[in-house]
Amino acid sequence: QMVTLLPDSLFLRNPKSKEAPIATNGQPFPWDRMRLPKTVSPVHYDLTFHPNLTSLDFTGVARILLEVHEDTSAVILHTKEMHISKVLLLAPEGARPLRFLEYPRFHQLALLSDTPLIQGRRYEVQLEFAANLSDSYHGFYKGSYRTSSGEVRMLASTQFEATSARAAFPCFDEPAFKANFTIRIIREARHIAISNMPKVKAVQLPGDLFEDHFDTTVKMSTYLVAFIVSDFLSISVYAVPEKIDQTAFALDAAVKLLDFYDDYFDIPYPLPKQDLAAIPDFQSGAMENWGLTTYREAGLLFDPAKSSASDKLGITMVIAHELAHQWFGNLVTMEWWNDLWLNEGFAKFMEFISVDITYPELHDDFFLGKCFEAMEVDSLSSSHPISTPVENPAQIQEMFDDVSYDKGACILNMLRDFLTPEAFEIGIIRYLKRYSYQNTVNSHLWDSLTNVSCVCLDVRTIMESWTLQEGFPLVTVEVRGREVRLTQERYLKTDDPSLTEGFLWQIPLTYVTSASSTVHRFLLKTKTDVLYLPEEVDWVKFNVKMNGYYMVHYEGEGWSSIIKLLQHNHTALSSNDRASLINNVFQLVSVGKVRLDTALDLSLYLSRETEIMAVTQGLGELVPLYKLMEKRDMMKWDLSTRWFYLYCIFSQGYIVDLFRGLIDRQEWSDAGLVSERVLRSYLLLFACVRNHPPCLATAIELFNKWRDSDGNMSLPTDVSLAVFAVGARTPEGWDFLFEKYRSSQQTGVKSRIKSALSISPLQDKLKWMMEQSLHGEVMKTQDLPSVVVSISKNPRGYKLAWDFLRANWHALIKKFDLGSHSIAHLVTGVTGQYSTREMLDEVRSFFDSLTEETGSEMRCIQQTYETIEENIRWMDTHLPLLQAWLNRHKASSCAPPQPHEDL
Repeated sequence: QMVTLLPDSLFLRNPKSKEAPIATNGQPFPWDRMRLPKTVSPVHYDLTFHPNLTSLDFTGVARILLEVHEDTSAVILHTKEMHISKVLLLAPEGARPLRFLEYPRFHQLALLSDTPLIQGRRYEVQLEFAANLSDSYHGFYKGSYRTSSGEVRMLASTQFEATSARAAFPCFDEPAFKANFTIRIIREARHIAISNMPKVKAVQLPGDLFEDHFDTTVKMSTYLVAFIVSDFLSISVYAVPEKIDQTAFALDAAVKLLDFYDDYFDIPYPLPKQDLAAIPDFQSGAMENWGLTTYREAGLLFDPAKSSASDKLGITMVIAHELAHQWFGNLVTMEWWNDLWLNEGFAKFMEFISVDITYPELHDDFFLGKCFEAMEVDSLSSSHPISTPVENPAQIQEMFDDVSYDKGACILNMLRDFLTPEAFEIGIIRYLKRYSYQNTVNSHLWDSLTNVSCVCLDVRTIMESWTLQEGFPLVTVEVRGREVRLTQERYLKTDDPSLTEGFLWQIPLTYVTSASSTVHRFLLKTKTDVLYLPEEVDWVKFNVKMNGYYMVHYEGEGWSSIIKLLQHNHTALSSNDRASLINNVFQLVSVGKVRLDTALDLSLYLSRETEIMAVTQGLGELVPLYKLMEKRDMMKWDLSTRWFYLYCIFSQGYIVDLFRGLIDRQEWSDAGLVSERVLRSYLLLFACVRNHPPCLATAIELFNKWRDSDGNMSLPTDVSLAVFAVGARTPEGWDFLFEKYRSSQQTGVKSRIKSALSISPLQDKLKWMMEQSLHGEVMKTQDLPSVVVSISKNPRGYKLAWDFLRANWHALIKKFDLGSHSIAHLVTGVTGQYSTREMLDEVRSFFDSLTEETGSEMRCIQQTYETIEENIRWMDTHLPLLQAWLNRHKASSCAPPQPHEDL
């Protein structure tokens, strides 16, 4: 690297900046902002990579064609943790070296020219570079898998979203710098290489090497570039050789879904191929690289004999998500990561639209659960608007959360319901056609959706109230005769009322009444309003099918009339309506709007409920209440104490009794519709974990038969998790299951065994399991977050999980990246059920000891503090009310737990 003093004319510094950044060689660096300047943009990249899967490093050459928009002597681009050995400016009169400076803090590289680059002209630069294959799951990273004979084989794969293309090649690593890419990869004869585009030729090189040349891509962002070097086999779906027979379903689903999107968006898929690849080491669920979507093995591989109904549903949904991105995200891309939801909210939303039509047999109302999950995060003061300013890589990573994905999808669903599906589709097609191969901001979408229906709506004003402020509204409804009084406020779990002030939404209200099943609509634009019914009614239900992203509180006699309806004729309302009432009433207890006994009175109707969304929502509201008690070390208390009595009769008495009829009607088979099969799996696991005697007896009998057959007996897939969970309670059963996990090539089976092992009461096994997952040889490190969080939910494991998180924090943030969804899931998942001041102090003490570089500024830490404080408030306020209610309703008593039967 050449070192030369720089003239002042090179400096592109922000005049507001206080300090000049210093490059690695001690010289001033000529740019001081994290975002790149817009003086120069890339037009075309010519990239050559040579990965070595023995030494686990790679070399490369990047030729970048640049367009100059303002005269400049410095080209600023990105590079991260790589050695740049030579930089040339390629000109007609010959190549000449360029000086360069590196500023690692912002991952930036400055190329310095002695003569200015002239506005309007194009220049080409060539950079030679080298780096190690990454140890993380980002950039150009190494992976491995173990064959059934025990041989470990290496591969190299890419994951560039959001800011890791710069770790594989020098580039303008921001989504608005779109360009074309021509890629070449040098590999050994025993490997194949795949990339975004089809291979056009392979050139043999000395040393048993081949150079694969790929066709030039369409204009796209750097984060969508992808390539893999491996020994995979393929039927258009790539997988390790021993699992290629599990790819047929994914291929069928991808063909159906691509056909659907071609038709729905009225834009043909723009590339000549779409490959799908199952990667053995993969952090997230999947990635939408254009023309080469990549997946976890569990997100793509399906064995009809060994995979469950929920496996099939999950695989179809994740493929639908990534293929939707080929239009939303790849063809039309957000300008900057603050509007990530334009990619992810849409893809999440389109999962449900597309699968509903292409696989109607898989259809169910699971979308509703996504809105409840989003509201859980969005009800905290540490939430953020859907569209949020972000700058550094950790902040960008934090955008990949439930707000961007699930809330984004839910407000799109609300808008579609309000505009009508037909008008919404017209607007979406208009948006995609208008901005193909370009970058967009929020307003481009709203403008495209304006004037698409016969009702003239100001879509932009309505929707900006949902995207530019955090949180969501609580609508209070009071019916007086024909008059319905409406009030809106922010729903917020806090004891600081000032944090709810100043929020106002334009809310597309929908409602039905006892007198009319027709869906009525009303746009609430103000803090308060009144609407009038044609006649007096017995009850009114707002937010029909929970298509709106808001909660409803029925003041006065409103909840009483709804409870009466559910007790006498619950099917008068849809399953989604019932699920939303269950959710809303229990969430309103948390903010003091409804008494706990009112919510519990409503829950009594669940003894007659059979639909999956309402049943799972009922369990979803009731189970966390005893989980909070569990984490207070109640098992250590004298079994005669009132707290243990309360815990016992609520968890093993009231809740099991409530669903006993439905549980006892479940067959131990794989019969029925997908929703029936998913519900069966859920209920039988719940019943066995809660020690319901008929469930335990059947599960023990099946486990013993399965173990006696050395695992060769075919268990019904939908009930196998309950069987494994019971089997994992003894050391012998746990060890047998682990050996089956080690030897299995079936991703669905491995996933269910892993879950069962993590809910065992055997503490030494739980600790060993987390250590194995961190080590990554037998239990993949990609699964570590889910393993640790699952163990944290276990009453015998929650302290172990917290101790593990603290002890291995630095290794975890290196492997999974600061701000990533994996780290956020670990933090909030491990601590989310604590409800004592002592644990809050312990959690604060640890996170307060961190620096900004080790994660102290992450949003998930603030969410954790808020959640524990809310849990403490809930327990202090409501435990006496819970005891009084259970006494009144004479809930069943229960026996003290036996050893290994306290889950």
